Amino acid sequence: MNQEERRRFLIRRLLDEQPRYRDLELPSGEAEQRRLLRSLFNIRMPGGIDGEFLTVQDEYLREETRRKGVTTLAELTPVEPGRYLWRGDITTLACDAIVNAANAGMTGCYQPCHSCIDNCIHTWAGVQLRNCCAELMEEQGYEEPTGQAKITPAFNLPCRYVIHTVGPIVQGRLTGRQEEQLASCYRACLELAEEHGLSSVAFCCISTGVFGFPQGRAAEIAVQTVREYQANSKIEVIFNVFREEDFYIYRALLG
Repeated sequence: MNQEERRRFLIRRLLDEQPRYRDLELPSGEAEQRRLLRSLFNIRMPGGIDGEFLTVQDEYLREETRRKGVTTLAELTPVEPGRYLWRGDITTLACDAIVNAANAGMTGCYQPCHSCIDNCIHTWAGVQLRNCCAELMEEQGYEEPTGQAKITPAFNLPCRYVIHTVGPIVQGRLTGRQEEQLASCYRACLELAEEHGLSSVAFCCISTGVFGFPQGRAAEIAVQTVREYQANSKIEVIFNVFREEDFYIYRALLG
């Protein structure tokens, strides 16, 4: 199969799982097909799927990532010893682990084509990631507390693992408790990474999107917490940003 054939196969199989969408006509344009496929990935509930689907899905996602271009840690230049600043798509970064800013349900974002990092990571990892997270949450039996972390395989992403953490939600005035919860997210991710023998972790800007944490203060907490942790650790950290504004905030704090 080429990429178009894989995309059409995946769309049809996912539509077949959704009785209300089974009669939906397949778009003819590539952009529309891509958007539909991502939407179907996003709304799919956790559940088993056969090996043929997974084989085609994995081939499709890995080829899409290859076309986007993968960035390795070796290509980056540290701005401080053991610390890097990189602006780009975290789903194309090849390091030991990337950090996902998750919600308390921990099974990803179900809003079709939403721009949050949780949605992006689950989309490009494949349906296996949602299934894996659902199993973890079923075993746990309650929603994920703020400031902790869980680790899963990365499946079709170029990194090895995904570390999921739930940051604080800020509505109104920022509190000291929320600041400590955010710091706890960074510490928990680093501790979990070291427990699993990992040597590099890429952090997104936890809680600064729809969770409403002020970007400048979040960056200060991130950099301070990482520096303090690295005083007794050799783990390398990439601060990953996507927006230009965040890049300049971190650049002012680092180096």
